Amino acid sequence: MKKIKVLVVDDSLLYREVLARGISRDPRIEVVAVAANPFEARDKILEHYPDVMTCDVEMPRMNGIEF
Repeated sequence: MKKIKVLVVDDSLLYREVLARGISRDPRIEVVAVAANPFEARDKILEHYPDVMTCDVEMPRMNGIEF
């Protein structure tokens, strides 16, 4: 079975780690990358082609809604 590839985007290192660990507990899901901001996330999207992305709404420089 193909795993669901997830990208976690959050400016908080703690939240990125907690969310990635929690999501990774499901054997059907693989966290393929994490990013600290939308600009880094854009590069990770092009590199990993995730199926799903979690995104913090409140981030510096560009918020999750704009992204």
